[in-house]
Amino acid sequence: MVLHLKNYSATVALVVGAALLAFAFATPRSTAEEARVVPPPAVDEAKGASTPEVAVVAGGCFWGVQGVFQHVKGVVSAVSGYDGGGKETAHYDMTSRGDTGHAESVRITFDPKTVSYGRILQIYFSVAHDPTELNRQGPDEGTQYRSTIFPMNAEQAQVANAYIAQLNGAHAFRAPVVTTVEENRTFYPAEAYHQDFLVQNPTYPYIVFNDLPKIENLKRLFPEAYRADPVLVGAKS
Repeated sequence: MVLHLKNYSATVALVVGAALLAFAFATPRSTAEEARVVPPPAVDEAKGASTPEVAVVAGGCFWGVQGVFQHVKGVVSAVSGYDGGGKETAHYDMTSRGDTGHAESVRITFDPKTVSYGRILQIYFSVAHDPTELNRQGPDEGTQYRSTIFPMNAEQAQVANAYIAQLNGAHAFRAPVVTTVEENRTFYPAEAYHQDFLVQNPTYPYIVFNDLPKIENLKRLFPEAYRADPVLVGAKS
């Protein structure tokens, strides 16, 4: 994807950034346009867990999805990465081809005493991406940008499938939800330069146009779940 830059210098970033800014604002759709609060899931994980849990979701460029969940109360960490394909192709250059089976994904570790799996999915569907777009998000096209939930166990799969059916049955969006549920996959963390990208690059044109509005939407639509200080991957990536 032309909007994702690998190993750029300050000079190159400035030149390319200016071009991307013009491109971004000429693009008719942003990945943050369709933010709305959808109903919470009627089916959620059983309460009572006392140890952190993990959710893995994909919905377009992982920069913005990671950024959203870094601002959610109860999230212990949010790591950008790849899921859906094999270990040998879990690299940005390969995943960007769109033929590896991977989707740009985010592994969310959360405290179930503070935020439930169902709540994570509600935020995912409401502000993190547009679940009605098939194999794309805004300006990004390809299966690597698909809307997918990667459940960690059978209970999460049940919650995810029931929620998708619930949203479609309620016509929560103007078009059907195309989010898939892919079980028995493995998450692989992305390269260090992708971690905390939104926080580290708040003036980067793609971030400004597509991703910062998602943070504002989270704050506006889920004020009780929003926290101002993001939880960062940092050196742990």
